[in-house]
Amino acid sequence: MVAAPAAVTASLTAGIVHAGPTTVGGAAAGVLAAGVGWYRGHPDSWDAVVAPQARALRRRWLSRTYLGPWWRRITEACGLVTVHRVTEVINVPRIIRIRSHSPCTETVYVRLLLGQTPKQWQEAAEALAVALRAERIGVERVGPQVIALIVQRSEPFDQVIVPPDLPADADATSLRQVYLGETEYGTDWHAPLIGQHWLVSGATGSGKNSVTWMALRACAPLIRDGLVRLHVVNPKGTELNALTPVAYRYAETDGDIVDVLSGFWEIMQDRKKVLAEQGRRTFDMSHETPLDLLLVDELGAVTGYGDRSLTRGAQAVLPLILSQARALGGTVIGALQEPTKDVIPQRDLFSLRVCMRSTSSGHPDMVLGENMRLRGALADEIPNEESSAGIGFVVNQRSRTPMRVRAAYCDDTDVADLVHVAGWPHTELATTG
Repeated sequence: MVAAPAAVTASLTAGIVHAGPTTVGGAAAGVLAAGVGWYRGHPDSWDAVVAPQARALRRRWLSRTYLGPWWRRITEACGLVTVHRVTEVINVPRIIRIRSHSPCTETVYVRLLLGQTPKQWQEAAEALAVALRAERIGVERVGPQVIALIVQRSEPFDQVIVPPDLPADADATSLRQVYLGETEYGTDWHAPLIGQHWLVSGATGSGKNSVTWMALRACAPLIRDGLVRLHVVNPKGTELNALTPVAYRYAETDGDIVDVLSGFWEIMQDRKKVLAEQGRRTFDMSHETPLDLLLVDELGAVTGYGDRSLTRGAQAVLPLILSQARALGGTVIGALQEPTKDVIPQRDLFSLRVCMRSTSSGHPDMVLGENMRLRGALADEIPNEESSAGIGFVVNQRSRTPMRVRAAYCDDTDVADLVHVAGWPHTELATTG
């Protein structure tokens, strides 16, 4: 653990011996001047290239937390060491390296001891967070005998994320990578819209519809050009009612909601016939076969605790839509507050799931998958404050580890701009029901 400081000291000593202190001092001053010039002249590239390395170096070697005696003390206190049964020598997990992608979060790569499993570290995550004075710790399996500890020191999202400008042309956007906001690593949060169904869960005021609005911003020029059709189910009659002028079909009442869902399924059945006739197995978005996007706000009111006739009608077609529509050019975005099985029995049919601030510690596992809260998805601990709206967790599809994210916020002006750009060219076709 002292290899890096020792190497630096040895290099400086060797340089002074061979070149003299004046030469070494001049070179060091030149490097410092170049660094200052880089920082002041190109701060963005500095933050991307140099700052993460500098933070990682500081946290690894200048902060006592990860130095030998302190790291040993922490792992011992959390029960993450092993003791040789004969010699009674205490074996301590070794830190391989540290990465610091943002000022608020660091990733500590640890080599496990023989006999240890990632699950042991997941179960000790809460104790580790206390010992490391961190807000949250997630545990990710990186490879054989190697894990990564995602250590969140403070809230990475202390400011509202402003959405990017609306794309003006259909060619300027890709629905295979839709920008939604930022991740806790300081990178952009993207998600595919084509061939996916999204489920967004969160308590009142958690910012669920921020995800929906960001998806629609990417679709705006495609809606205008007839490449995307919106089917909007809006039981509350608020928020999504701004989409009435650009919706292909729109519904608020129980009967109309069932009609929209049934009509969506009929379109999917017709699409299946078209693809079969053309000998195609996959969907390609075009004017003849547009992407049909079904938005369901307050999904629980439709599937779980709504009127019995509404629930029966929705449950008759929604499982079919969720299980078959992805390959046929149909995408569903559903938002709800209570993700229990009796409210939304088909939650496992949603391929992308987002869990925002929740009122129950069981909700992260219900939405994201088994043991996701244990692995760091502490959605129930997100503060119930307006400044925390849009913050939640998604599962990293590569590592199957929960990742903290924040969706960009669209205000009324942003929504109005979206509707203006989408400007459905045949608004007389928009119907209620």
